[in-house]
Parts: sequence; C-alpha cells; structure tokens
Amino acid sequence: MPLHKRWSEEAIPAEQRPSWPVLLQEQHGIVTRAQLFAYRHTKADIVANLEAGRWQRVLPRVYATFTGPLPRNARMHAALRYGGGHAVLSHRTAAEEWRLLPIEEGPIEITVPYAGSAVSQSPLVKVHRSRALPYSTAEAWPPRTKPTDTIVDLAVSQPTARDAVSVVVDLVSRSKVPVSAMRDCVSMRPPFRFRAEIQRGLELVDGGLMSALEVEFKEQVEERHGLPPGDRQTAIEVDGKTLWEDVTYDPHGAALTVRLDGRATHAMASVAFRDRRRDNAAELAGRVRLVYGWQDVRNSPCEVAAEVRAILVREGWRPAARRVTCPVCS
Repeated sequence: MPLHKRWSEEAIPAEQRPSWPVLLQEQHGIVTRAQLFAYRHTKADIVANLEAGRWQRVLPRVYATFTGPLPRNARMHAALRYGGGHAVLSHRTAAEEWRLLPIEEGPIEITVPYAGSAVSQSPLVKVHRSRALPYSTAEAWPPRTKPTDTIVDLAVSQPTARDAVSVVVDLVSRSKVPVSAMRDCVSMRPPFRFRAEIQRGLELVDGGLMSALEVEFKEQVEERHGLPPGDRQTAIEVDGKTLWEDVTYDPHGAALTVRLDGRATHAMASVAFRDRRRDNAAELAGRVRLVYGWQDVRNSPCEVAAEVRAILVREGWRPAARRVTCPVCS
C-alpha cells in the first residue's frame, strides 16, 4: 500500500506526499487540519473556506472540501482520518465492505489502537478499541479488519449469546471464509465475550447448517421436542441442476422435506420459479413438504414441532421415547 494512503497526522517529507488533487481524490474530498497545514493552508484559509460555505467541518479536525451531503466513501474516509493513521473500518462497516452484509444507513464503525484518543461522534462515527489491531487488519483499501476478525467482532457485539451464534452461522455460511480460518482467528485472538457461542456457531456451520433459521429450527423444534435430527442441505436434481433441501428425514423412515424460508430473495421471480419446480419434483417423488419462516420457528416452535412430529409418524418414523425438554410442552 503506498505510504501516502495511510498518512494522516504523521509527518512525512514533502517530496513523498501526493499532489493536492491526488490526495483529495484518494480521500474523496476529506482532509485533516494537519494535512491542510502540511499543504501550506493556514488557519485563516480554513476559517475563510468554512465561512464562505466552500468547505464544511465533518468531525473534529476533519473537513470536507465540498458542500452538501457526504457520500458513503467520504463518510468512511472522514471517520478513518478522524481515528488517526492506524484506524481501520470494522464491525458492520467492514462487513459491508467485504460484502458480508448489505449496506445500511448508520454510523461508520472504526477500530483504533487501545490507547487512541478518538471517541464516538454521533451520528457519523462509532469508535471501538483493540490491542490486537496490527494482527487483525487486512491488506485492503480502505483499511479494514480481516473477514475473520470482522465476523468475530460482530458476534462479540451482539446483545445476547443466541444472537452471537446466529451471526456466526449466517456470515460464515454465506461467505468464502473457511471454518478452519475462523477457528484459527478465535484461537489466536480469543474474544472477550461469547467465546463458547462463537465456537458453537462454527460447529453448526461445519455440520451443514447454513442460516440462523436452521439453527433455530434444530435447537427449538427438533432438540427441545424430542424429534430426530434431520439431514441438512440434502442435494436433489431438478431440471438438470443440483438444488439443496434444508432438512430431510429419510434416514428415519420418513419421506419428509422441511424448507426454512427466511430470506427476502424468495420473493424474486427466478427463485419463486425454482421453488415451484422443486415442489413439483417433490410431489412426483411422493414427498411431503412443510415450509416454515422466522415467525413460525421463533414464535411458535411447539406448534411447528407438533406438525413435524405428526408427519414423521404418519410417514413411518417410530420414536423410541419422547424426550421433550421444552419448558412449554413438558
């Protein structure tokens, strides 16, 4: 990474600095007071440009050399410049930059060294601190935490242990981050919260679970209601293509498929067509299908379990003993 791309307050020789237009281009029009002074602007220049409405103050000692709303790239660079030369994008913002999560409105999240002086500035920037920043930063521009560390940071920041497991399952399963790399990250930089839950989430992904909804179904419907563990992500052939069913129970003597519909993309025309073809293929094969969403599994797990149990028994499953641990049913 070129030296000037990580320069903010640190002094570097004038001959190593980019030209003023290049600096503005790379920082999306954002500059710090130290940079302005280095390029021979004075305090009077800064005041004059602010009062004339040509520039605007974004954060303490950070300015935009234009007026109007700040685009996302400008907001990110303002947050990084405010955080100092070692600040990196992290948490939700880093996840968005790695395309682990969709971009949403909200503060830019950065992590700075533990002894850094930057503090959160609502509503633009949320500041985190880390002693392990040199080990968790990726070689990327804008600078950000590695995908593995980003996922761990997001899990640690969740309000509950249950949410931490869901974040790990969702993000690891939808990304190209190997479970082994995640385990190495947790081992080398043990999280201060939810360590056991993060490891549990990695075990679930390694076992074939692909979403938080699948975790919810396994724990709240199957395990708590004495149902047999279904096979996860079973491959089927439809129109010459390999598709995947969420849960099947063939090893237990029941031709039952459970689909867990937890994503907005199921409303897309192409996905709806694919699901219709999959339904038709299941009907021709004589399979029973049950479909559940977030509201069903999270709010009515007992009713879902009763339906699944009824179909399993009807289709041939013979439970040896009913081991119900659900506090509502038992």
